[in-house]
Amino acid sequence: SAEVIGSDVWLVVCLLSKLVSSGVFSAVSMFLNTLTPKFYVALTGTSSLISGLILIFEWWYFRKYGTSFIEQVSVSHLRPLLGGVDNSSASSSSSSNGDTDSSRQSVSECKVWRNPLNLFRGAEYNRYTWVTGREPLTYYDMNLSAQDHQTFFTCDSDHLRPADAIMQKAWRERNPQARITAAHEALDLEDCATAYILLAEEEATTIVEAEKLFKQALKIGESCYRRSQQLQHHGAQYEAQHRRDTNVLVYIKRRLAMCSRKLGRTREAVKMMRDLMKEFPLLSMFNIHENLLESLLELQNYADVQAVLAKYDDISLPKSATICYTAALLKARAVSDKFSPEAASRRGLSTAEMNAVEAIHRAVEFNPHVPKYLLEMKSLILPPEHILKRGDSEAIAYTFFHLQHWKRVEGALNLLHCTWEGTFRMIPYPLEKGHLFYPYPVCTETADRELLPMFHEVSVYPKKELPFFILFTAGLCSFTAMLALLTHQFPELMGVFAKAVSVTQTNTTPSQAFRFHQHLFSLISSDEEPFE
Repeated sequence: SAEVIGSDVWLVVCLLSKLVSSGVFSAVSMFLNTLTPKFYVALTGTSSLISGLILIFEWWYFRKYGTSFIEQVSVSHLRPLLGGVDNSSASSSSSSNGDTDSSRQSVSECKVWRNPLNLFRGAEYNRYTWVTGREPLTYYDMNLSAQDHQTFFTCDSDHLRPADAIMQKAWRERNPQARITAAHEALDLEDCATAYILLAEEEATTIVEAEKLFKQALKIGESCYRRSQQLQHHGAQYEAQHRRDTNVLVYIKRRLAMCSRKLGRTREAVKMMRDLMKEFPLLSMFNIHENLLESLLELQNYADVQAVLAKYDDISLPKSATICYTAALLKARAVSDKFSPEAASRRGLSTAEMNAVEAIHRAVEFNPHVPKYLLEMKSLILPPEHILKRGDSEAIAYTFFHLQHWKRVEGALNLLHCTWEGTFRMIPYPLEKGHLFYPYPVCTETADRELLPMFHEVSVYPKKELPFFILFTAGLCSFTAMLALLTHQFPELMGVFAKAVSVTQTNTTPSQAFRFHQHLFSLISSDEEPFE
């Protein structure tokens, strides 16, 4: 019958597969018996070398880009070929209005801002390069500065004046020497405020030289501002000129105030900043109040610092590390000189101490990178010309100028050291929502890597766990290296182990396998030669 024929066919197939498998295993066993110990050393050594190279490349890629190369390739290229669904397309197809709003907020949080305390290229950044041979500024950072200069210092009517036309091209130049040459060409034609600005920023090698050039620019900038102020209502062209002249004048006065601060004339700098904020109260894009806060802290005028914070530390205004950490410093100043962690653990925190700790937690939640720089647990570099709020670049810029103010307040760094890590116990994990602020943006690491130089190790929050493939390749490399070492040191014994593995896979009887393993263990405990 059909059932009997089917059972016979199945029996034949099983017998054939049994014969084939036994023949294959017999051939493998014969092949392994003919191999020498040198082959096993070469095999395991090569495997260890290849897995070690993969491990080194994976680790380098993870440190530079924050992800696994193998995982990225498998997700981006192999998964679509295998018929997988791309997460990005699936999420985009099912996105809602709430997702759109959150993505817009993420873009706004990852906006790059001009550093209000940025250094002078010629007098500070270039001097660092001359001494160390390192470039403190990245191409991305300098390109953003070039865009800022074109926005602030140019307008559509620049072609009407030859000097302004030259400067319009100079701000687009990538070569610093070409920009300086173009500025001198513009000054040969006529007095030009923006030409003096460029020379003060990039050609002057000291702050004193930069201040002299900015004072010459101030005379020209004030006359241009008064002239365009009278004509601003005569048309769109004159209005654009007046807007440009206003930006130029504010920039010059702010940089002159910073020169006074760097040269030790701090009270003069404070007066200039206050006058500038009163004269142009609507120009908040320069964040002059952050310059004022730093100067007031240098004077130890903490009452005025508190008054500035009361005005700018408002819920409707964008926060910054300067505002949050300065507020924490003022509250810590009231209790830090007598603060003791042992005494606080026995009697509990007083109201003032609790307020100081809460202010520190608020500041750390806003920017968790700052404490390691303030506590000198991480090396500091020159701040970039642009910063990312809540990112490592902002932490560097803040600490570079404010570390001395924290050191001046007795016990402030000790209080920070004892309390800052407690912030992370209050923040939900994973960081899908914040405690006092919006959730920490995920785009800060990528932007900071563009803003900060290659020789700086970017601070990452939250700390990423090592990808699976790095752990896997590390284990594989270690295992194969151990096998290579054992095979090199004990070639006969490792050969016997390899044969033992092959014997267990062949179609041997239990008694044969038992006798083989019995001889193997006796070989380990004796000095006789292994058998074939």
